[in-house]
Amino acid sequence: MFTGVIRSTGMLASLGDGRLVIETQPPLDLVEGDSVAVNGVCLTATEVSDRGGFDADVMPETLRQTTLGGLREGVWVNIELPLRASDRLDGHIVQGHVDGVAEVQSATEEGNARVVRLSPPPELLRYVVPKGSIAVDGVSLTVAAVDEEGFSISLIPETLQRTNLGALAPGASVNVEVDVVAKYVEKLVNDPGERCSAETDRSGARPTDARAALLPQRSGCAPTL
Repeated sequence: MFTGVIRSTGMLASLGDGRLVIETQPPLDLVEGDSVAVNGVCLTATEVSDRGGFDADVMPETLRQTTLGGLREGVWVNIELPLRASDRLDGHIVQGHVDGVAEVQSATEEGNARVVRLSPPPELLRYVVPKGSIAVDGVSLTVAAVDEEGFSISLIPETLQRTNLGALAPGASVNVEVDVVAKYVEKLVNDPGERCSAETDRSGARPTDARAALLPQRSGCAPTL
């Protein structure tokens, strides 16, 4: 699990034959087998260099469903190590499971901030709410505005300096991960079976008192009489 607070960036040294090689300075606190997020994509470090950097295997599905397949050598990527139990949760819960790719529609200056408008796949917009959290290329951000075609984020100078989002321009593509809490809530609300299970007591039996009579209307569960 990650938080979306980027503390390191790295340079893509190579990408081919299902392997991605990243160079970082200073070296990361990383060993072989550790998880690491690259532009918001959770990968496993297969080799770690003492000089700084690591290799990771990348499946064809990952290359198709994220922006990693379109990266060119020499570009800078956001790097995040997984959250430790003792760490502060400064951003929000980020899994490193990209939900889709969004296109940058515009990037405009507004005072000391840069407002970037993104157009994600339409099916993701129902999870995006004003002032809610969203991960863009692995960076935890607050949604500034939402409409039927996309959403906007406002990047502060610290974010522009510490991540690769400062280089975003119209036409660029970014990985987007929506708030996982929203997806869980949607499933629980829309799946009667899940709600029915929630009404079941620890022994596995459903309530048989007057409360059970309300279950068909409320959750689609049939009471056991």
